[in-house]
Amino acid sequence: MVGPVSSSHGSDGSARAIAAAFAANLGIALAKFVAFAITGAASMLAEGVHSIADTGNQGLLFLGGRRSRRPATRQHPFGFGRERYFWSFVVAVVLFTAGSLFALLEGVEKLRHPHELESWEWAVGTLVVAFVLESFSLRTAVRESRDLKGDLPWRAFIRYAKVPELPVVLLEDTGALLGLAFALVGVGLAEVTGNPRFDALGSIAIGLLLGFIAFVLAVEMKSLLIGEAAAPAVQARIRAALEGTDGIRRVIHLRTEHLGPEDLLVVAKIAVDPSLPARETAALIDQAVGRVRAAVPEARLIFLEPDVDRAPARTET
Repeated sequence: MVGPVSSSHGSDGSARAIAAAFAANLGIALAKFVAFAITGAASMLAEGVHSIADTGNQGLLFLGGRRSRRPATRQHPFGFGRERYFWSFVVAVVLFTAGSLFALLEGVEKLRHPHELESWEWAVGTLVVAFVLESFSLRTAVRESRDLKGDLPWRAFIRYAKVPELPVVLLEDTGALLGLAFALVGVGLAEVTGNPRFDALGSIAIGLLLGFIAFVLAVEMKSLLIGEAAAPAVQARIRAALEGTDGIRRVIHLRTEHLGPEDLLVVAKIAVDPSLPARETAALIDQAVGRVRAAVPEARLIFLEPDVDRAPARTET
């Protein structure tokens, strides 16, 4: 199984996915608010606010990507790579507060005070157009994620990806398509049965869906903010590069942590020949660092500690 990797393609792919989502959500939001003004449908208003929140979220993801590229400072010697994780976490908060809670409150209000739908054709037409635009955005995110995903299933990619923007856009777009389906069912049942409370139930369903997606995003971004190790396949490449260096007997300890999607911290204790002079040991470490960077380009910060191998000798049988 091939695990997700961080690479320059990840940044480029994220930018394209965010741009597609931003353009789609902005157009969809305008259409939904026009449809709400004509029909008065609660689910249309909930979906309009959802799309506005998604549009703002794409702006936050752009902001995070831009701020993460700032050079390291004395106060932040490891750089600002985690800005991308922070702003992705903020996206989860915005999605919950501006999307989920609003849809739930609007749905409950319309359950208590039903509002007859006007011009349901406008609502259905807008939802169909929105479905097409959201499908385009989701297709872009899926295409840009495939190289990073490798052989992982999509659920595992969402869980283990170190590039935060792609899972965010994938979940947002998937949630948007499901939300549109809920809105369409709510509006359709309200029109067929003459009971506008179905429209309110559609809004509540959208709120619950957005709340679930926001929770999943918050959990994943929290894990990245705290600090996650490199994927097992990446750690294996680092270990192989170190142990493949002439003069290194074995890797005693290896620790990795993502400071950002393309910023990997590598700390290792390596067993070397204790009889080597200091100059040769330093040259050995430089060679090992070069091999690790060649095998794993995102390994920007590498600290190697030479030590004596104290492992018990193997007994021949």
